[in-house]
Amino acid sequence: MSDADNSRFVIRDRNWHPKALTPDYKTSVARSPRQALVSIPQSASETSGPDFSHLKMGRFDNDLLLNFNNGGLPVGERIIVSGRVCDQYGKPIPHTLVEMWQANAGGRYRHKNDRYLAPLDPNFGGVGRALTDRDGYYSFRTIKPGPYPWRRPE
Repeated sequence: MSDADNSRFVIRDRNWHPKALTPDYKTSVARSPRQALVSIPQSASETSGPDFSHLKMGRFDNDLLLNFNNGGLPVGERIIVSGRVCDQYGKPIPHTLVEMWQANAGGRYRHKNDRYLAPLDPNFGGVGRALTDRDGYYSFRTIKPGPYPWRRPE
């Protein structure tokens, strides 16, 4: 491998990713950039990243069934969401903070701007966080989110 391949951070290979504008995929038309992308040199903080190994996690931070409990359990099908954080070479990244936000079983987020007609679940906050272990793994216990309504461009 060259020195560039062994570095901690590698600039994104734009030839590997799909094109942002794919007219057959209609939502990409409104969401794709209209001007050429500009690459910005990376700073030391971006190439090294923060270290969260000192972060004190709460007992239920990664358990969305219990971390917003107001006297009962949330409505919805129970699921486990898990994964692994690795660098561009497949090496696990330990002590990485993973956060998630999700809608409740009715498809509503606990956010002041969410005006969807589904009710808020008094026992579900929809927010969790976890630290990866030494092998880069994390998991969350939560509920299956309901479909979130949004208009698709025709």
